[in-house]
Amino acid sequence: MTKKAMVLTVAGIAIGALAGYIYYLEIGCLSGSCAITSDPLNSSLYGGFMGGLLVNTFTKSPKK
Repeated sequence: MTKKAMVLTVAGIAIGALAGYIYYLEIGCLSGSCAITSDPLNSSLYGGFMGGLLVNTFTKSPKK
């Protein structure tokens, strides 16, 4: 993994985690029965995971 790809992946994780936390604050789950959106930690971790995956799908792997 190149340094540029690593930086982009970390940025995607950070942006995704922030988006997950904002989703928790704005929408969330009022009943508390939602597995992901009922807790800010779960929502942030899920958002970070999805952000990292999204950015990582668009990075090119180095040719050998």
